[in-house]
Amino acid sequence: MIQSMTAFARQSAGTDRGTLSVELRTVNHRYLDCSFKLPDPLRALEPKLRDLAGKALSRGKMDCQIRLQVSAAEPQDMAVDSDKLAALLAAATEVQQQLGDSTPIDPLRVLQFPGIYSARESSDEELQKTALALFEAALSELQDNRRREGEKLAEMILDRIDKVSLRVADVRKVMPAIMQHQRERIMKRVGELAVEVDQGRLEQELTYLAQKADVDEELDRLEAHVGEVHHTVDKGGPCGRRLDFLMQELNREANTLSSKSQSADTTQSAVELKVLIEQMREQIQNIE
Repeated sequence: MIQSMTAFARQSAGTDRGTLSVELRTVNHRYLDCSFKLPDPLRALEPKLRDLAGKALSRGKMDCQIRLQVSAAEPQDMAVDSDKLAALLAAATEVQQQLGDSTPIDPLRVLQFPGIYSARESSDEELQKTALALFEAALSELQDNRRREGEKLAEMILDRIDKVSLRVADVRKVMPAIMQHQRERIMKRVGELAVEVDQGRLEQELTYLAQKADVDEELDRLEAHVGEVHHTVDKGGPCGRRLDFLMQELNREANTLSSKSQSADTTQSAVELKVLIEQMREQIQNIE
């Protein structure tokens, strides 16, 4: 199954440090290019995240953004150092006695004293473990989205390539009549001149013109490329580069067909072929 390079995925979860969210976005690119925006506690994860992305994706520019929305500390997360608090209160009481100050000690000012209060926080290791699990889930969702988009692209390509095949068959069908019409037209013009001609030389020239106008090779190559497109899409996997190459080859043959055209019908067919090929080429730019 082919995959698109354009997709988005998001996963989030609550932690004791706050809400952790992972967003992945991919667009088309010549090769795999990963960019990460991580909060400070998760920066050490980047090599592991890059390795996981490399195993899951072959092409595309992936932007990964992990956000940690910190929540306010809960009361049970607050910790007071009893020993330091007792020492501080004893010192404060002694100072008050010496100064003769009976003003009550302000508890909030006591808490601001260094070392008295701290908020217990979970370790970075736990946060990294959660972030890694979220990234893997988001990466799986991203792959599913890329596959679904890839199915739509495959349907579009197969529809267009089947139309190319029909157009090639139409041109092959009318070519004998076109060649015969060309011969009859030249013979009629020669007859209208009312001059004696070398029949052997005339036949040579007619054969030469027929060879120049013959498009059997181009039609054969077009059919071969059509078959290869079908095979490549059916095989699936990372095939964007190969399909792009096949579009170049199809376009080359369509241009040659147009340059050899001897009738309005074949010219129109060549134009329609190039339109179909360009429609496929635009969508193939998004295939992995």
